[in-house]
Amino acid sequence: MKRAEKKGHLVDVAIEMFNKYGYHAVGVDSIIAESGVAKTTLYRHFETKELLIAAALRKIDEQFRIDLRQFSEQLTTDPLGQLLASFDFLEVWFSTKTFYGCPFIKAAGEYNDTNQIFQEVILHKRLIIAYFEEKIRAAGLPNPEKLAGEINLLHEGAIALAQVTRDSSAAQKAKAVAVKILIS
Repeated sequence: MKRAEKKGHLVDVAIEMFNKYGYHAVGVDSIIAESGVAKTTLYRHFETKELLIAAALRKIDEQFRIDLRQFSEQLTTDPLGQLLASFDFLEVWFSTKTFYGCPFIKAAGEYNDTNQIFQEVILHKRLIIAYFEEKIRAAGLPNPEKLAGEINLLHEGAIALAQVTRDSSAAQKAKAVAVKILIS
């Protein structure tokens, strides 16, 4: 495995383990054992566990936003339809075997707001709100900032409810409220 491949492999293994068990619960030795990579290789790429977590969160963020956009754009070209399709995207995510809740909220719960990890959480949440605002503006709706915040609140609530109840219908319940907010 090439050096860049090892780094990517470490991040992928870390994402899987952090998602399932949490950030503090997963030790570096566990990641090394699961990845099959030497300890020196891990520390060559990531001087600290926190840097590995930050890299994992950046990768999760990027992939989540790409998948969300692609999913919504495949369903419709209408910006309002794409915004509403974001709830369908959540429902699909909630139905997967790898859904353990929001990895960013988990990270925020384990690290304080002065930590780089918390800053990655903030950035992700801002980028998601920006996506909602982009769709709201493209749909020509008034008060895009306010509406984007409300849609985000519905997303976050649906994610939290689905995590606790293991019920993917939380996404459609949130979507029904979004329709009332956006089309009223």
